[in-house]
Amino acid sequence: MALAWWGLHPLLLAITSIIASMGVYALSSYFFPNAGGAVVSVLTMIGMAVGVDYSLFYLKRIREERLRTGGTLSVAASIEAAAATAGRTVLTAGIAVIASLAGLYLVGDVVFSSIATACIVVVAIAMISSLTVLPALLAKIGRRIDGGKLMRRKQPRSESRVWSAMLRPSMKHPVATSIIGLTVLIGLSAPALGMKLSVEGKETFPDSLQTIAAYEAMTEAFPAEGVFHMAVAEVEPSQADELAAAVTELEARTRDSDLFAETDHPRIRASPDGSAVALELPIHYPTSDPRAAESLNLLRDELLPDTVGQIDGATYAVSGEPAYAADFSDLQSSRLLVVLGFVLLATLLIMFLTFKSWIMAALSTILNLLSSLTAWGALVLVFQGTWAEGLLAFESPGFLGSRTPLMVFAILYGLSLDYQLFVMSRIKEAAKRGLTPRAAIREGIISSASVVTSAAVIMMSVFVAFIFTDRIEMKQLGFALALGVLLDAVVVRIMLLPALMSLVERRGWWPMRWQANGPAVAPAGAELLDSARR
Repeated sequence: MALAWWGLHPLLLAITSIIASMGVYALSSYFFPNAGGAVVSVLTMIGMAVGVDYSLFYLKRIREERLRTGGTLSVAASIEAAAATAGRTVLTAGIAVIASLAGLYLVGDVVFSSIATACIVVVAIAMISSLTVLPALLAKIGRRIDGGKLMRRKQPRSESRVWSAMLRPSMKHPVATSIIGLTVLIGLSAPALGMKLSVEGKETFPDSLQTIAAYEAMTEAFPAEGVFHMAVAEVEPSQADELAAAVTELEARTRDSDLFAETDHPRIRASPDGSAVALELPIHYPTSDPRAAESLNLLRDELLPDTVGQIDGATYAVSGEPAYAADFSDLQSSRLLVVLGFVLLATLLIMFLTFKSWIMAALSTILNLLSSLTAWGALVLVFQGTWAEGLLAFESPGFLGSRTPLMVFAILYGLSLDYQLFVMSRIKEAAKRGLTPRAAIREGIISSASVVTSAAVIMMSVFVAFIFTDRIEMKQLGFALALGVLLDAVVVRIMLLPALMSLVERRGWWPMRWQANGPAVAPAGAELLDSARR
């Protein structure tokens, strides 16, 4: 029964946070643009992840306080002690995740803005619930939150041999471990340099859908009715005859190119005075096919300038699905550095304000960035090629969805920062108790390893579920987040973080003064224990 309470509350908090967030997000749609679609799926994914994480960290800390005192510390006092430590970290982590997600607003796209709003709402609700509703509920439950034979133990369990063994290379050989860990992450990140982006189109939906099967059959029978470029032009009314001649020449020149589909008659629409014209130029290929982009470039760079562009004062442009895909992908690329810069700067400041150390803040920022870049590299390796199609049941379009990299970065960076904050907070607590730098690092890592790993496993299970969906965009997102969390929890937290912190040791906490030579500070909850005994 006790274990049931232990496992049920994180799940309940996550589910209720998701339900509440959907209601708040629905209300917000009356005031802000709402993209719908995949927003609810992403909201559910993030809500389940952070809801379980925050409640697990809080519950773990309460049980640690109870276990440390052999059950003599009351439940109420242990909850207060957890609020002073894990509660503060949950608050900081929630703010950091929100800051990371807020970077999506800078893209200037309604889908990204909708996803940012939904995820910020669910993170805020999960954070507030874990700091208010969860403690109240646990106080009501009382001793039932204890697991198994906790009350019979006079001393805490000895530290885990597994985590001690995994941590040993990082502590004994920090230089070698840092080199190996960084090499692995940078090597996995390298394929991201070959990333190709495009807008998801009809070809990214599974052929099992009847609508897609019908569309494919129709476009195969009538290729001229499928994807097309829309060339539009406008001149002065007195130049209408020149425009008509230029458009006729343009249409004729497209017939000489294999990149365009043949039609029985030109599809031209003109204004009553002939000063504005729209010409549809069908192509054989789906939007994501490289030949569609080639035909677009030919039209924009050569055919239109050589025909309509020869008329003085003429204005012209190209629209259509291929043009939208190309322009939107260019927009994402141009905003990518802006979003990355905002997120990195915001989280760097949050980490500095939390730990009062620029070195630790920079170290945390770099490691979280590497986790995200590694996920990008894995996406390119798996989804831009064809070797994994049978393993993950998808047909590679040869590109990544244009929104996927930024979504992966914002979400994974924020969640990685969660783990970073919880681990480094435990290290800081150990340092304040008077431990030497390496001893504090070791204790902080080992004391948080089990709960961080448990949270990572739960989060991964949520993300992995999206790999089995038919939509390749959600499959890409689920795969990248699951792999990123795995690498972050194992390679970064167990190998790189302790190794790099061991290298900088006392200098890492500059300007915060390391208290190894100062008076030992009692563990959290000791004052409450003394008060309870008196």
